[in-house]
This record gives sequence, C-alpha cells and structure tokens, in this order.
Amino acid sequence: MTTSNPFGSEPNHHVLSVLVQNRPGVLARVASLFARRGYNIFSLAVAPTEQEDYSRITIVVDLESATLEQMVKQLFKLVDVVRISELDPRNSVERELMVATVRATAEQRGQIVELVNIFEGKILGVGPEALSVSLDGSPEKLNDFSELLKQYESLNLNARVVWRCQN
Repeated sequence: MTTSNPFGSEPNHHVLSVLVQNRPGVLARVASLFARRGYNIFSLAVAPTEQEDYSRITIVVDLESATLEQMVKQLFKLVDVVRISELDPRNSVERELMVATVRATAEQRGQIVELVNIFEGKILGVGPEALSVSLDGSPEKLNDFSELLKQYESLNLNARVVWRCQN
C-alpha cells in the first residue's frame, strides 16, 4: 500500500474520522469551524453508522500537527461531537470516488467508454453530447484516469471523495 498524498507533494494532509450525533445542522457546524479558521477541507464524506443516532464524518484537511491538535480541541467543543480519530495511513485502506461528466462527440464516445472499462469504472448516463462516469480506487488510479480524461472536454468533476478505513 502506498501512502502518497493525493492532494499535493506536501505530506501534511490528515484524515479525521469524527463520530457525531445524527442531528440537523451538525455537518454545517463542523464544516464552518474549519472555514472560520481559514482551512480548506479537501474531502468530506458523511454517512450514518450502524447505530441510527450517529453519523461518521470523514474529513481530509491539510494542516500542520500543532494546528491539527488545536482543531481537534475545537471540534470537541461542539456539543454533537462524540469521538475524533486521526486515521493512520500505514494502517488504513484509502479509496477515492470520482463522478465526472465529459463532453463527447459520437466518434469520441467509444474511446471514453473503452477508457472507463479499462479503469473498471461505470457509465452512469449517456446524453447526446456528454457521458457521466464514475470510478473508484486508489488515489493513483484516479489521478491516472484524470490525466487521460484531459484530452476530452470535462464539463465538471462532480465529486472526488476520500475514504480511509482502518485495517
């Protein structure tokens, strides 16, 4: 398993797993805590847990260690935060999900479908002028796919979300 940083050459990205009470507005309060301090969230994924009263927020941020400690302290001050863990890349599996829409002429459509198949992705939708595709895998796999897609006009990259789960 590689531990490269999918967000740049500096290895300052941290993946936080934040267990929160499943209530309206909790995600907004967590995200605004980072925004108020001027920190960018690179990736954010939220899902309910096996216990319906809780959700897990996975946040990828680029912070120095001292700043990270301060952010964790600030997160714990939020009433709905139950537990915070930093996921260690050496003991984790990292996966990304990408959803993109690519403009394609009739001649290009076959090339894009073949590219998606080679990378074991899925065609989500086909329109008269564009294809919507999804792909999941390692950051390196998605970076390689993104590079090959650059030869086509990308209408938008809907999402690129990082999940990391402990081994």
